[in-house]
Amino acid sequence: MAGGVAGGEPVSVPVREHHGGRLHEAARRWGIPVSDWLDLSTGISPFAWPVPALPASVWQRLPDEDDGLEALCRHWLAVPGEAGCLPVPGSQAALQLLPRLRTTCRVGVPLPGYREHALAWQREGHEVVPLSVEQIDAALPDLDVLVCINPNNPTGHLYPTDTLLRWHQQLTAKGGWLVVDEAFLDASDGDSLASRCGLQGLIVLRSLGKFFGLAGLRAGVMVGPVAVCEALADLLGPWALSHPARWVMAKAVKDRGWQQLQRERLRQARQRLNELLSKAGLFPQGDSDLFALCVHDEAEAIREDLARQGILVRHFEQPGALRFGLPENESEEQRLLLALQTLPG
Repeated sequence: MAGGVAGGEPVSVPVREHHGGRLHEAARRWGIPVSDWLDLSTGISPFAWPVPALPASVWQRLPDEDDGLEALCRHWLAVPGEAGCLPVPGSQAALQLLPRLRTTCRVGVPLPGYREHALAWQREGHEVVPLSVEQIDAALPDLDVLVCINPNNPTGHLYPTDTLLRWHQQLTAKGGWLVVDEAFLDASDGDSLASRCGLQGLIVLRSLGKFFGLAGLRAGVMVGPVAVCEALADLLGPWALSHPARWVMAKAVKDRGWQQLQRERLRQARQRLNELLSKAGLFPQGDSDLFALCVHDEAEAIREDLARQGILVRHFEQPGALRFGLPENESEEQRLLLALQTLPG
């Protein structure tokens, strides 16, 4: 979360940010072998799209941008013909490079929110303004770019489509951008703005890491104005997305049957997680079925207690909160339940 500074004021952010999934570090700190941990520190689905064996040619040949992947992504996201659609090596790569495509400006970022957005814009010399949801409307007249994570990470807050479009209209009237990070959107009831990206100044980032459970693939899509997509492609350079990543991505995005089953599976898993957390007095919140956020005065102490039992969750300081990812199966759910029952009070 951005710097612990009240929303509405520019902020300095650290050079490196720590994220969930730092399992080896946790193993060293608490003296528990990596294999003995239950890692719930990320929002990555524990149920991954089943990757088939790849043909030898996929490993032996350079990737070909004319392989049909862009068309498949356009169909998957209902991208209009007048918009650009660029497969990228993870949405992280796109969000890091986007700030290079604007002259120095004032950028609103979510507070709390995925801090890499703030880091990327600040590294390029832009003025970064952390904003809570409630502060955006008042701050918008003084912004050139607004970044929204929909649903937000870590709060799980889902922005209404009409609100996002209203903000976009205000920004584009003065040549601004609305950047919407939809990394967690597939596992929610939210509507994608990718189908609206024929509009100037609207940029949408998508990822295969979270919903598809393919974080190691490093594959995603940026949808937006053609000129922006072309400029980003130039920055990425040739062969930015590996041939294996392109091949797997093409198969996964057109597997609509699996995607529908995945949505229902994630919804049921989130409901079971909610029940476990509620019984422990942790009161889960958020509109993403990939994780739950629990605000608690003793969040850090609870994180420590769970870590001593080999369960890794993500801790946030302002406000004090814990983010729980989904257990993969009944055995992991029972392990979490037993650990939660040992918590004091």
